[in-house]
Amino acid sequence: MSLATNFGGTSRNSNPPLEVRLLRNGIAESRHRVHAVVCDGRGRVLMRAGDPQQLSFVRSALKPFQATVFVASGAADQCKCGERGLAIACASHAGTAMHAREAFKVLWGAELESDQLQCPIPECGSSALEHNCSGKHAAFLATCRRMGWSSESYLQKDHPLQQEILKRVAEMLGLPPEELVSARDDCGAPTLQLQLAQMALLYAHLGAGAQADLERLSRAMLAHPELVAGEGRFDTKVMRSGHGQVLSKGGAEGIQCLSRVGEGMGVAIKVEDGSARAKHAVALHLLEQLDWLTPMTLEDLRAKYLAPAPHLRLDVRGELRFD
Repeated sequence: MSLATNFGGTSRNSNPPLEVRLLRNGIAESRHRVHAVVCDGRGRVLMRAGDPQQLSFVRSALKPFQATVFVASGAADQCKCGERGLAIACASHAGTAMHAREAFKVLWGAELESDQLQCPIPECGSSALEHNCSGKHAAFLATCRRMGWSSESYLQKDHPLQQEILKRVAEMLGLPPEELVSARDDCGAPTLQLQLAQMALLYAHLGAGAQADLERLSRAMLAHPELVAGEGRFDTKVMRSGHGQVLSKGGAEGIQCLSRVGEGMGVAIKVEDGSARAKHAVALHLLEQLDWLTPMTLEDLRAKYLAPAPHLRLDVRGELRFD
């Protein structure tokens, strides 16, 4: 499989990036440039705005794919964490007692202790279990326990766990693992630098339901969206609003990924300046264009995310076009 995009002889700039404007009493105050792409399960760019080959670190949008080793190794079944444990393994959660408890259950089922977590203790927190990546780290440790790998160095790039994750992601992208560039994420785990089209391809796989491990993870995320993010948070609200049909997972620095269950299409969004408000505005804009959510549902989401105050409004200009 190749991710080299065929633009049919057109310029990469023939469809410019989307623009998100913050309007204060109707007057533009700030602007954000946003790239977006839709890919199918073969890596073909179907629609785009801006550059589908835009490079960025995928950040926390990688978590469902990092969790595939937790499932494939048998660690998830061994610790008997159920769908809630799979959901927390994919989460960028709010650090509530509910979220910390689910991460702890993964550790407990694997006979591990919370002090083995190597994610940071959040500011004003008391335990690493409250860190938004604690579920991912708990799943990492449970996998190491199951496979007999070291739990002390589980975040190192050359650790068998991280090498297996790299291998699996590379296989989904149809690339040799050595071609993927990794760097340290803020929680200490490796993250990957990918083209936007490659992120969309991963989410096409996640929503397609063709791979058993990914299907289990996507089903868990949709069954427990409150664990994936938290009450009032974007990913949770979108997945609830999609009634089990739309997967949503964001990452830091303006990354947002989406897929529609059973359709084999993935969406990836990158805001050049890393703005969270802009990625949410664009995600809603694209969900409308793709007809993945109902008009009534979108109206409710817009009220929350496009109008942060009575005198403020986010306005998205541009659209996806067929490639």
